Amino acid sequence: MSDDGTVLGARLRERDLSAAPAALNLLESATTADREQAAALLREVSPKALGGEAPGHVIGITGPPGAGKSTLLSALLHAWRGQGLTVAMLAVDPSSRRSGGALLGDRARIEFDAADRGVLIRSTAAGERLGGLAWPTRAAAHALAAAFDVVVVETVGVGQAETEIVDVADTIAVVVQPGSGDALQFLKSGIMEIPDVLVVTKADLGQLAVRTQRDLSASLRSLGAPSTPVLAVSSLPPPQGIQELVAALAAHRVGLDLVERRLAARRAGALTDFIAEHGARGLRALGGRQAAVELLSEQDPGLGVPALVAVLELRIEAGDASAWRS
Repeated sequence: MSDDGTVLGARLRERDLSAAPAALNLLESATTADREQAAALLREVSPKALGGEAPGHVIGITGPPGAGKSTLLSALLHAWRGQGLTVAMLAVDPSSRRSGGALLGDRARIEFDAADRGVLIRSTAAGERLGGLAWPTRAAAHALAAAFDVVVVETVGVGQAETEIVDVADTIAVVVQPGSGDALQFLKSGIMEIPDVLVVTKADLGQLAVRTQRDLSASLRSLGAPSTPVLAVSSLPPPQGIQELVAALAAHRVGLDLVERRLAARRAGALTDFIAEHGARGLRALGGRQAAVELLSEQDPGLGVPALVAVLELRIEAGDASAWRS
């Protein structure tokens, strides 16, 4: 069956890119039956089933509206395809309050060849999650990493609530535009703690871009992160700094303890999903956040997020019912 989660997961595990659209449809479905099939799909691409972490490089791209993220993604996509890498891009757009659907349609703003079977671009709604990432997006990023060489997640806006991208991406690039005052805003919000690479767009503006790059570098030094690259790029032809950015993203992945980062991300994602479903009462029934963290740390590191959520739910069922009702 085309919508069977086990089959779709196995096809992704075998790097069958044609399975990706159906897999995304399944992960985005809210029906009970499809949620069960989605869990089966994710089991097939879990580290336990893969025999290790998924090979794809999951990159988070975030930054304020108008910073030029979509134009930058078009240039990055062209560079990655020039290297022969397959690329999936998940563009997370603000949700329409009326329909719940994606409002901006970032897919339409990223330039790509629709006939290129090595590229998948999908717009997805942020939903009501404050972290900038709906559950299907996080699940999709993990699943697609089994099949694609590069998986990009572009999030809505930037701010304190946006740091959920840390629990999804291997490498995070924060994008700012020259002269926007974003460097000061980042210092105030704490967002400067999350980037692995900082990108100043519109380098063709000259000294304004250079000054912003210098200010951001100084900010990073003040935060004790002087080694974080700050790159100025321009996506206008001829592009500037794009190949250097591609190299910086790849270099971060090479120097990363991928197993540890993804293990921490899965456990954090499981706790986030559990709380979203069961709220503070569910957390109290587990004995609090620390008890939940300790329980997750005892589990097989090869388990995916749905399996880890199930562990938390089983503990509730096995525990004191009065704690759940309180």
